[in-house]
Amino acid sequence: MNTSIPDDTEDLHKATLLLYLRRRREDLVGKLEGLGEYDIRRPLVPSGTNLLGLVKHVASVQLDYFGEVFGRPSGRLLPWLADDAEPEADMWATPEESRDAILDLHAFSAAHSDSTIGALPLDAPGAVPWWPEERRSVTLHQILVHMVSETAQHAGHADILRELIDGSIGRGPGDPNLGALTAEGRTAHARRVDAAARAASGGEG
Repeated sequence: MNTSIPDDTEDLHKATLLLYLRRRREDLVGKLEGLGEYDIRRPLVPSGTNLLGLVKHVASVQLDYFGEVFGRPSGRLLPWLADDAEPEADMWATPEESRDAILDLHAFSAAHSDSTIGALPLDAPGAVPWWPEERRSVTLHQILVHMVSETAQHAGHADILRELIDGSIGRGPGDPNLGALTAEGRTAHARRVDAAARAASGGEG
């Protein structure tokens, strides 16, 4: 039995996944716009998560997932992923690592990844050497889904971080996912949510 996906269907699946991956990349990088150096680098939560570090992380892992995994190395050396690097060195930027350099890395990573996606069929085999051996064998389709999910997760992290910095949310005014609430309306909404939480918990907090 032939279980391969017809070319036109495969092209549609690939185009859909790539569209969502590109949108989530844009969402993530867009969270840096209009902010100074301190705000894009500073940790806003106890885990140390920060905006520029999220961009650096996604750029880094994307290169590996669409590069090394499919035998298409990018040629870019990422010292923060070396065994002797500082803990979670891919999740924050040193003073020597400029915003422009990390954004350039992200753009390079996206282009290299898109090249792999364009060159290989969805059922192209790959191997993720840093995953457990029993699930190390993967396909391009699986890695595309994985990276859409991971990039969306980190874009969500970035959205919350940006709100903590200056109150902006989503893609800004006109984002259909935000509804029509004004700033005052959102403040009132947050109070309603807090009141409901207190009532449900018997007044705790």
